[in-house]
Amino acid sequence: MKRKVLSVMLASAMLATMFAGCGNGNAGNTSGTANAGNKTEEAAKTEEAAKTEEAAKTTEASDAEKTADSASGSGSVYYLNFKPEQDQAWQDLAGIYTEQTGVPVTVITAADGTYEQTLKSEMAKSEAPTLFQVNGPVGLANWKDYCYDLSDSEICKQLSSEDFALKNDAGEVSGVAYVLETYGIIYNKKILNDYCTMDNAVISSPDEINSFDKLKAVADDIQARKDEINSQFGYDLQGAFTSAGMDGSSDWRFKTHLANLPIYYEYKDKGITSTDAIEGTYLDNYKQIWDLYITDSTCEPGVLSSKTGDEAESEFGMEEAVFYQNGTWEYGNLTNEDNGYLVTADDMGMMPIYIGAPGEENQGLCTGSENYWCVNKQASEEDIQATLDFLSWVINSDEGRDSMAHAMGFTTPFLTFTGDYVADNVFIQDANQYIADGKTPVSWNFSTIPSETWKDGVGSALLEYAQGTGDWDAVVSAFVDGWATEYAAANGQ
Repeated sequence: MKRKVLSVMLASAMLATMFAGCGNGNAGNTSGTANAGNKTEEAAKTEEAAKTEEAAKTTEASDAEKTADSASGSGSVYYLNFKPEQDQAWQDLAGIYTEQTGVPVTVITAADGTYEQTLKSEMAKSEAPTLFQVNGPVGLANWKDYCYDLSDSEICKQLSSEDFALKNDAGEVSGVAYVLETYGIIYNKKILNDYCTMDNAVISSPDEINSFDKLKAVADDIQARKDEINSQFGYDLQGAFTSAGMDGSSDWRFKTHLANLPIYYEYKDKGITSTDAIEGTYLDNYKQIWDLYITDSTCEPGVLSSKTGDEAESEFGMEEAVFYQNGTWEYGNLTNEDNGYLVTADDMGMMPIYIGAPGEENQGLCTGSENYWCVNKQASEEDIQATLDFLSWVINSDEGRDSMAHAMGFTTPFLTFTGDYVADNVFIQDANQYIADGKTPVSWNFSTIPSETWKDGVGSALLEYAQGTGDWDAVVSAFVDGWATEYAAANGQ
């Protein structure tokens, strides 16, 4: 029950940051008061609650059975998956569905940072994806002619809030969010707690880190004293932060997710949710957190061009670094015993990305979604129906819900994910705790970034600055001038 409540808290906190759409409009249940001494009434309530829960389970099972029974043998499903971390889980789930229904399900996963390019290539083929995804309004603008209206679909009807659906200009539901995610700075509690016991440590508890200044003081001290920490506690620390790799498997963490922070604070100041011309008000803050990442690191800045996402993950997993910017989706990899990592679930926590913005001590983690399922309306009727049936099975069946909640580690916006189908993920628990403590989640504003070209320009400038072959002015130009240019191009201006 505690996990259910926490997940509801996380979803509720996101409503103000998501895009309006269609879904289950039922706002909730009604409740009344009762005499505390009336045992008969309480017993009746208990019995009624049990019946309600049993009915819900029966409905879910019935929906899953209907989906399997109605699956059309003449259609097939081709899912172009966005998330490499969940590739195997989707492959396994596709196999189970095909075994149960006879309907072929193909899952192809795009490499990190190549989804848009891969989608364009695959959509040009005769056997195009029947199921794909967009990241929000900007992505929808590019693919609106391919998006089937999901208003009457099972996945739309099962949304816990209508705010988790993505509408086009005509009011049709073009996409449905399937995962709610959070990112921040993952940290090793064990190492950080050990550090706090050292003489002259700058903090006595990890809870004291609530600003950029405090984060920098701790990271600087750990970087300077890593040999002392290794000697005293038996670690193999190579740096305070994992490598900030700028190859295609890792650069999105900085040119997109880290870039969200200055965008968020500028939007917040202006009371807006998008803009045709970013001013870069908080780019000095962007600079100081980037400087911290590349200075207090496991590697020298000059080698970042070849550093990968897998290397950063391994550095954290093998306790070679204390801090690692990433998200809830990384939990499965870090806790996968096959990877042989030293870090355990109990060792890990997640804190906000502090950049030195005013009032950041009240900031929570970055929570949102850029993952909206879309069904290709240009596919055959048989393939469209097969795809809708598959998605219904995924969110209703025991196999589908177990995979999404546990194998993939997703927090989903669907009403069918309760009880045993709530993700057991310590990072999600941390996100919920920040909300319970009254901290404000940082919304995902990077879905308003005008283009992939903008991201690539910022990423290239960040790398050149880190390597010493460029200056920060080039980053500012890519961020500000590049935004205006790409927005104009994307909107035919």
